[in-house]
Amino acid sequence: MVTSDQRRRQLAREKYERQQKRRAEARRKARRRTALIGAAAAVVVATVVGLVVGGVFDSDGKKKASEPSGPPAMAIDKSAKYTLGLTTNSGAIKVAMDAAKTPETVNSFKSLADKKFFDGTKCHRLTTDGIFVLQCGDPEGTGSGGPGYTIKDENLDSLGKPNETGKVVYPAGTVAMANTGQPNSGGSQFFLVYKDTQLPPGYTPFGTMDAAGLKVVEGIAKAGTADGATDGAPKNTVTIEKATVGKD
Repeated sequence: MVTSDQRRRQLAREKYERQQKRRAEARRKARRRTALIGAAAAVVVATVVGLVVGGVFDSDGKKKASEPSGPPAMAIDKSAKYTLGLTTNSGAIKVAMDAAKTPETVNSFKSLADKKFFDGTKCHRLTTDGIFVLQCGDPEGTGSGGPGYTIKDENLDSLGKPNETGKVVYPAGTVAMANTGQPNSGGSQFFLVYKDTQLPPGYTPFGTMDAAGLKVVEGIAKAGTADGATDGAPKNTVTIEKATVGKD
């Protein structure tokens, strides 16, 4: 028979466990809201200098897993402007890119697009509270994939000085690189800002959506997430059917 003293200790233990669970969940949500993480922490530890997905393509140009490779050799005109064209099942999005400001990023995107890296991939993350972005570019569709290499941060001072909270405004229409939260850890994942968003100035802003493209992303955001949460997979699946990068 359970004594009243034993019952009190059991209830106290259960209350403590519930409190610890709630605190852990709150910490997890806080970390997720304040950083657009392009790869899971376990992946970062496992690969050190890159993401878990390798850099080899199969005969159809699709990505397959392998050992991390290095970033592509510089093959663009650094003085030129380029357009990233995303044909999605929700509509077309055009992103104007300035190679003079973000040469490494533009060069990587062109190399990946030419190899059909983004074709058939899903935009795996939508945020609708505090941070207003659609995140894409993961060949795995989980938030943990990448090209097998990392590129350096660029253009980080273009959005002005951080405010008292250490953040800057990424205006609606901005397209920027997601990363692991560490410097120079961008891969292939990127996010499209559909409403002014305050974030730490650690995410390379490399492009601007056209008006029609911004409306496409706003429409995706309006539908919300699959489970109704403020951070999760889009309710309406968003697939990049084709990605191209061309010189203007």
